[in-house]
Amino acid sequence: MRLAKAPVRRIGSEDDRILPLINVVFLLLIFFMVAGRLAVADPFRVEPPRSADGAADDRGLAVLLIAADGRMALDGEPVEPGALAAIVGKRRPGDVGIKADAAVEAGRVVAALRTLRAAGVERVRLLTVAGRPG
Repeated sequence: MRLAKAPVRRIGSEDDRILPLINVVFLLLIFFMVAGRLAVADPFRVEPPRSADGAADDRGLAVLLIAADGRMALDGEPVEPGALAAIVGKRRPGDVGIKADAAVEAGRVVAALRTLRAAGVERVRLLTVAGRPG
C-alpha cells in the first residue's frame, strides 16, 4: 500500500515573496520624499484675502509678499520698499504675483503696483485664497 505524500510546505514562504515588494515600496517612498518639490517658507506670515473665484496659481511667477505692517519680500527675500524698483529692475521678471495680507492698507498695494510698473513688469496678478469673501 502506497501512502500519498503530503505537499511540503516551507515555513515563511509567504513572507519571502512579499519582502521584495516592501523593499521597492520603501525605496520609492524615500525617493519621492527626497526628490519632491519642497515649498520655501515665507519669511513672514501673510493672510491673503479670500476670493470667490478661487486661489490663483503662483507657479512661474516672482511673488511679492506684503505684510499687514508694510514689510515686503520678493521670492522669499526681504526687500525694503524703497529698494523694490532696483531689485525688480535687475531680475526683470515678466510676471509678478502680489500676495498681500488682507489687513494691509490699499495704498501700500497700489504703491507696489506703481513701482512694479515703473520697473518694467508686464503683468501683475493679485494672489488670493479660495473661499467666500467676508
